[in-house]
Amino acid sequence: MKRILVPTDFSPQAENALKVAAQFAKRFHGEIFLLHMLELPMQLVQPTSGSAVVGGNDNLPEALFFMKLAKKRFAELIKKPYLQNIKVHETVEFHQAFEGIMEISQAHNCDIIIIGSHGTSGFQEVFIGSNTEKVVRNSNIPVLVIKKDYPNFDVQNFVFSTDCNLKNKHTLEKAKRFADKIEAKLHIVYINTANNFMTTVDAEKALLDFTEGTELENHSLNIYNDITVEKGIMNFAKSIDAGLIGIGTHGRKGLAHFFNGSISEDLVNHSNRPVITFKI
Repeated sequence: MKRILVPTDFSPQAENALKVAAQFAKRFHGEIFLLHMLELPMQLVQPTSGSAVVGGNDNLPEALFFMKLAKKRFAELIKKPYLQNIKVHETVEFHQAFEGIMEISQAHNCDIIIIGSHGTSGFQEVFIGSNTEKVVRNSNIPVLVIKKDYPNFDVQNFVFSTDCNLKNKHTLEKAKRFADKIEAKLHIVYINTANNFMTTVDAEKALLDFTEGTELENHSLNIYNDITVEKGIMNFAKSIDAGLIGIGTHGRKGLAHFFNGSISEDLVNHSNRPVITFKI
C-alpha cells in the first residue's frame, strides 16, 4: 500500500477517503496520487494521450476555466494539516472519470484505490455518478470505499465473507495480506441462507477446505445464518463490531456478482462500515 490512488470531486466524502489514504501513506511510508477528472463535453475536449485538444479557440477559455478551478481546489486541499509530510502527486485529466481512474491506476502502478461514497441514495449516485460502481467492478487492485470521517482508521476486526468456492481462494490470500498489513483480526464468514442451505457439518468442512494451505494466524472461522447474504454480512459485522467488510467481485453484470449468484449493490450502499473489494 505504498502507491495509493484517490479520485476526488472535492466533496466531503472524497475528502474522507483522502484522510484515510493519508493515514495509510504515513503508516506505510507511501505516496498519494490525487486525481480529479474533468468530464467536459466532447465538443470542448477530446482526450489524446493525457492531453486536451480543444475544439476551436472559442472554447479555450471555458476549458481553461475548469482547469484553473481544479488547480485552485488542489492548492487548498494540499494545505490540509493531515497531508503534511506526505508526497502527493496532483493530476487533472480531461477524460471520462471511470476510464481515467483505471488508466491512472495502471500508469502509476498503484496498489490500492481509496474512494469516497455517499452511501445513501443508490450506488449509481455515489461519487462521480456511477463511476464508483464501475471502478469496484473492474479494478484489478483492491478498492476501499469510505463513507464517513475516520480521524483514526484503526481496524481491529476485519470481516471477509466467502461462499467457500475453491476457485476464488486467491481472494482469501488478498484479504489475508491486507489484514496482516493493517494488523487486524480476520473473521472469515460463510453466510448460510434458506435458499442456499448447508448443514453446520458441511459448512464447517467447506470453510476448512477453503482456508487449507493459507497461513492464517490471527483469524476466526464463522457460520452465520440469515435471510439473505447481504443482511448476514452486515449483521455479522455488527455483532463483532467490525471496522471493515471485505468481499470479492467478478467484474461482470454489476457489483458483487460473486458467490455464483448476485449480492445486491445494497451491501456497499447500505453498509455503514467501510468496504474493501478484491477482484475474483
